[in-house]
This record gives sequence, structure tokens and C-alpha cells, in this order.
Amino acid sequence: MARQERAIRTRRVILEAAGAVFDEHGYAATTIAMVLERAEVTKGALYFHFPSKESLAQAVLDEQLSLGTVPPQACKLQELVDITFAFGQRLLGNSLLKGSVRLSVDQCAPPGVDHAGPFRQWADHLAEVLEQARAQGELLPTVQIRQTVELLIGAFAGVQLMSRALTDREDLAQRTSVLWGHFLPSIAVPGLLTTIDRAPDRGARVLAALDADQITVDLSPR
Repeated sequence: MARQERAIRTRRVILEAAGAVFDEHGYAATTIAMVLERAEVTKGALYFHFPSKESLAQAVLDEQLSLGTVPPQACKLQELVDITFAFGQRLLGNSLLKGSVRLSVDQCAPPGVDHAGPFRQWADHLAEVLEQARAQGELLPTVQIRQTVELLIGAFAGVQLMSRALTDREDLAQRTSVLWGHFLPSIAVPGLLTTIDRAPDRGARVLAALDADQITVDLSPR
């Protein structure tokens, strides 16, 4: 059991180091040596978990969806909004997520690395949330769910790239708030528009609530 836990920790250390290096240098310029130096692990430890640079990049990409977790909300449109704000908040400090996002738009990744995978995974996940919103009467009848989530994902990706280029993501929360200010009236029933929280600090508050819930779970009697 102890050996398995060490292996899990080592794998995570390698992934986080790889995320940081991929974010800083892109796929083509990143080398295994860079990741080894950042992770401070042996070459044998890295190759035990990841036999190639391609498999390491794919593993970083595969982590993206799990890093978008938010607490469930009674209003599913609020939950959809929260996902974008929490994702943006995590992007400020999570090296693994930064690397995954960089790889998602890196056209230098070889054919064996599915950099489009996160886009498809997010589309499937957000479509489920919107289907729940529709079942609860939150959506306008004209909303086409697949078209809507793909437009949202594309718009949010563009907002992220622009924010990174202009301010190193310092204004990402504000830009996300503006995005929702334009997007929500086209999908939400009018009665919900004043109740959905899209303030720029929403992401920080969502993650704080998530952390508080996790502490409560960890401290609960067993």
C-alpha cells in the first residue's frame, strides 16, 4: 500500500512538472530532460509512468476535465457559469491545468496526441448540464444545446487566450463576467437573468466553498 501511494504521488509530481514545462515552452520545445529537472525524479521513475513525451502530454491533457469540478447548484445555469469562473480561477495558479490548456491549442503536438480531446469532453459535460437546465425550465425554447455549448467553449477559449496575451490572465475573471453578460440573455429565461451570479469574484468564492466542503469531509468522523 505504501509503495502504491508513493507511485501515485510520484506520478502526480511528474504531471504537475510536465504541465508547468509544457505551459512555458509548448510541446515542440519541451524535452523529457526539462520535465525531469522540474520534477526532481529519476528517468526510470518518469518512464515507469510515461513511456514517451507523447504519452506524458496526453496524460496532461486528460486531466483537464477533472480540474473543472464545481459544487452542484440547484440552478443548472448557475452551475454552468460557475464552471467557467472556477476554471479561470484555477488557471491562475495550477500548473497542470495551464499546461493542459496550452497543449489544447498547440498545433505542434503530433498526431498521436489528441489535443482536441478536452474540447469534446467539455462539450459532452456541458451539454449534460444544459440538458438538466432545460428539464428545469431554465432555457429559452430556441436553445440548441450542442451548438450552444460549442459556441460557449470556443468563446471562453478565445477569452482565455486574449487574457493571457494581454495581462497574463489577471483580467480573466472580468472578461468571463463580460462574456456571460452577453451570453446569458440568449439562452436563459428572463426571470433568471437577475438571479445568476456572474460577478468577477465568483470563481474565488466557488473554490473557497469547494475547499470548505473538502475540509468538512476530511474532518468528519469515520
